[in-house]
Amino acid sequence: MFKLDGGAMFGVVPKSIWQKTNPADANNLCSWAMRCLLIEDGDRLILIDNGMGNKQDEKFFGHYYRYGDDTLEKSLAAKGFSKDDITDVFLTHLHFDHCGGSIVREGDKLRPAFKNAFYWSNKKHWDWAVNPNEREKASFLKENILPIQESGQLRFVEEADGVELHNGIKIRFAYGHTDAMMLPQIKYQDTTIVYMADLLPSVGHIPLPYVMAYDMFPLKTLTEKQRFLEEATVNNYILYLEHDPENECCTLKSTEKGPRVERVFSLAARD
Repeated sequence: MFKLDGGAMFGVVPKSIWQKTNPADANNLCSWAMRCLLIEDGDRLILIDNGMGNKQDEKFFGHYYRYGDDTLEKSLAAKGFSKDDITDVFLTHLHFDHCGGSIVREGDKLRPAFKNAFYWSNKKHWDWAVNPNEREKASFLKENILPIQESGQLRFVEEADGVELHNGIKIRFAYGHTDAMMLPQIKYQDTTIVYMADLLPSVGHIPLPYVMAYDMFPLKTLTEKQRFLEEATVNNYILYLEHDPENECCTLKSTEKGPRVERVFSLAARD
């Protein structure tokens, strides 16, 4: 868990409205999760995103107020795995709260945290991240990114909607939050699960105008979100929420105001 400014997370939406679903503390900070997803399929163990890690200095973490006892290591151990068991690390995008756990610091050296894994990005987003614009520069930290390439473990997926990462896992592309962000769409039994990354940070962001101030191209986000939420409602997708502090998953229903939450649940408790 960590904290970010509520106004930044909800853009032009007034605090009097967004605080009903995401209450802020005295400093206007709201709590958010960094929720990863582990996919086990045969001899493949695929980890989607990995949080912000723990290698930054005290000043850096002072801006983001990490708290709680959950760690990626503990979560993997609870399923009988360690970082060394991961075969693939899929990075939706390279903002620090999604990829910071990719690299660990050992003394003066930086090395991949998942030594036996390929790290998956796409060339367009990779180039965008290593040559960042001034507005987004603080989110793309070279120490999280360049050591992946230097290790030889970096791989790129083709930038094409519907390209397969693995059997049953297709990639969708979105361009509003940052250039060429990737959303894994996972076919599991009779269900489609979509890992929402920053296209939909929480259930509080479902109404169309609720677009983060962090987004590089907010009108594009608006269009992408509208199209996707309508599709997800019709097809009864399970939306896996990376940043929602309380709700792991949701499904949607149609209303006069557009798509809205039908129900919230965890994958473990799914009927």
